[in-house]
Amino acid sequence: AAAMLRELRRRWGSYKYRFVPWLALNLRRQRRTLRYVPESSQDKVIADEEVFETLLKTFKALFINDLSRQADILALLPEVKCQYMELLTVEQKQSKASSCNHQGQHVFSPEEVLFNTLGFAVSRGRSSLVSAGTGVFVTKGFVPKGTVVSMYPGTVYRKHEPIFFQSLGNPFIFRCIDGVLIDGNDKGLSRSVYRSCSRRDQLGPFQMSDKSWLTAAPQNPLAVGQYVNNCSHEKAANVCYQEFDVPGHFPVELKQYLPNIVYSHDIESHIRCVVLVTLRDIKQGEELFSNYYTVVS
Repeated sequence: AAAMLRELRRRWGSYKYRFVPWLALNLRRQRRTLRYVPESSQDKVIADEEVFETLLKTFKALFINDLSRQADILALLPEVKCQYMELLTVEQKQSKASSCNHQGQHVFSPEEVLFNTLGFAVSRGRSSLVSAGTGVFVTKGFVPKGTVVSMYPGTVYRKHEPIFFQSLGNPFIFRCIDGVLIDGNDKGLSRSVYRSCSRRDQLGPFQMSDKSWLTAAPQNPLAVGQYVNNCSHEKAANVCYQEFDVPGHFPVELKQYLPNIVYSHDIESHIRCVVLVTLRDIKQGEELFSNYYTVVS
């Protein structure tokens, strides 16, 4: 059986590349999330440190807001528990709460947490573009230029990893500069693959990724970037994509809000994330538009 499996793998290793011309043609027809750029290009609009701090700040706020359901995690991380209890106490004092008991804290929606933390909220809605379907809007507040306003969720595939069947009729395949692909489809086979990988990587109470972006109510309110539409002649781009590798020292208790997961668990590497950064100030009510072909040199 083992010998047969090795032979099948060898045959597939030589045969799978016959799909490449078809796959390229198929993806070329799906203009929604393509970005063909040279490997030498750069996409850093803001520093990685700024991206890290924004995600850290947002995820900490989400964690504190959901502290009553984090008992299993906090029990294993007593030092972390003390830090979050201190942060919660400060937050309650600032909001003039009458009690410092986290069991009695007011629980906000993820969108409210985002607004209270970064000063804006984003959500999905019907796009202003004709026949574009779903889009992403700033529903509350104000977003300054150079701000992380959204994330592109999905399963992360390295070069030559199997994504053929997931790509069929899938307009949510995002290509990174180095050839890494992110499948942001929340339906069908793509959905099943992501959920399977997420269960695979869970360590006891510690979730290494967020599955809620697959639902209509994501716990990470930033994880809606796959629905940002491409710009048009009438609607200029107001956001752009920026790749970000999550560092190894990212707090383990906050990984439950990361909307990305690697397909192959045996590869030691950082999780690839793609964030959307504003190119100008964006006001409440505006729709987000990207440019899949803009590269920052």
